[in-house]
Amino acid sequence: MGFQFSPTRVGHLTITFLVVVVCSLLLSNPVASSALRPKSEHDCSALTHLHDYNSKCAYLKSIKPCANQGFIDYLSFLYCNFDGFPVLGLSLLFLWLLVLFYLLGDTASEYFCSSLESLSKLLNLSPTVAGVTLLSLGNGAPDLFASLVSFMGESKGTYDVGLNTVVGGSSFVTCVVVGVISISLHKRRVRVEKSAFIRDIGFFCAAIGCLALILVYGKINFWGALGFCSMYAVYVAFVYVSWRIGGEGQDSDLESVHKRDSLSEPMLQRLVDVEGIEDGIVNGEHHNDDDDNDDGRYYWRLVVWVITLPLYLPRRFTIPVVSEARWSKPIAVASVTFAPVLLSFLWNWKRKPTSFEVGVVYLTGGLVGLVLGLVAVATTKRSNPPKKWLLPWLAGGFVMSMTWSYISAQELVALLTSLGYIFGVSPSILGLTVLAWGNSIGDLITNVTMALHDGNEGAQVAVSGCYAGPIFNTLFALGISLVGCAWDVYPSSIVIKTDPKLLESLGCLVIGLVWSFLVLFSNRMRLGGVMGIGLLVIYLASLSLRIIQTGGSH
Repeated sequence: MGFQFSPTRVGHLTITFLVVVVCSLLLSNPVASSALRPKSEHDCSALTHLHDYNSKCAYLKSIKPCANQGFIDYLSFLYCNFDGFPVLGLSLLFLWLLVLFYLLGDTASEYFCSSLESLSKLLNLSPTVAGVTLLSLGNGAPDLFASLVSFMGESKGTYDVGLNTVVGGSSFVTCVVVGVISISLHKRRVRVEKSAFIRDIGFFCAAIGCLALILVYGKINFWGALGFCSMYAVYVAFVYVSWRIGGEGQDSDLESVHKRDSLSEPMLQRLVDVEGIEDGIVNGEHHNDDDDNDDGRYYWRLVVWVITLPLYLPRRFTIPVVSEARWSKPIAVASVTFAPVLLSFLWNWKRKPTSFEVGVVYLTGGLVGLVLGLVAVATTKRSNPPKKWLLPWLAGGFVMSMTWSYISAQELVALLTSLGYIFGVSPSILGLTVLAWGNSIGDLITNVTMALHDGNEGAQVAVSGCYAGPIFNTLFALGISLVGCAWDVYPSSIVIKTDPKLLESLGCLVIGLVWSFLVLFSNRMRLGGVMGIGLLVIYLASLSLRIIQTGGSH
């Protein structure tokens, strides 16, 4: 039988092409140049021997930026501007840290996941494949971009941040989130589907084993990295075959996963209906409610909307959105016009402003944006989004949401690296804790909520998501980062410093998986308090051991 290009196959190829193109642009961007290229001989370790802000500021001015892979040099910002006001400077940095976590999560939820879901519907992807590819990509977007930035960044030592973030996030989700779900459901005696659990545990252990081999060997070439990343394609194929042959994961499961995805909306977003407030202001409408409390909530949402406006507008005016609920022709035209300009700025921002190439890039971006804006004006209606040529709009939204996610992750990793130097804390510990927790807290809230309120089916999907997510982060998010680094030095191999502490963390992660496997099988696949308490103890013991070891090495 000949090969036929069905919509599903075309959909797979289209999305794969988009991911490859965007990742290629990010890797070729000077901002994201490979961390494997020769670094400056300077680092920030000398800061620990200086005791006042003036001397630290003078030292930072005398060397090249040593922890600056984002738009802001956070060390210089603190030490050169807040001498005498250290508490104020540190407070601003921590406030900015919260903002970056919000930006990363909100962009993934509001724009990235929306684009993926629309692409899935437009390309008629099967429910199971969409669940383990597009929805996993949407839920794992923060980890994906944090991993990319950690490996592609210019700051020294961010390899540790990327590796520890993936391992820390996987440990948190498979131990803490699964543990909390197990303890919460111990009275309901919910059964976990045996075949799906064995499949996920088996693939996850295989992924951890391959990662451990890479760390022990200490280097990997392009083909090895590509093979590691391709294991996720094998996992997706296995899930798809299981669904086609055994009926595992019917269409209703996708609906549950979509509900899970909608629950992952950032908490701040739940407090304020941005689109509703925007429409009310633009149209001059305010619907008075019968209850005064409703008016109070409206004005509270208005205050929050004003506060978040500087974070909202730049993304709204550069990420094309064509959903029925959020359609606005003026904003859509502005987004396709300004998107190429933003890409031009990102391409040029570290180049010399007087160079000829910079001018050419800006001119090209401006002309492309102008042409796209005129085309959008001529081909769209004010009342509803376009019905024809929808794929270019969705592809544009997908690319620009990836761009904004990458920008947020880049700043987040840069700030965490700088905070490590400021407080004398290893960046690997910050990746294992702060960054991993920040990226995984949504999984905790979402999966626990779904397990408690959506019945046995919701509990099953929540538990499955606790393993599918880490599999995606380990094989795809970390794998694509290794592929990018290896490609940059091809045909040579990239060198990864062996970290015994990271291997110990991987070992504790495997212990947690084995504990879950043994307890579930001894309890006839029922979730219970023994399993949950054991997982929490394993996680706390692993984390405590790592912190003690890191503290003792300083």
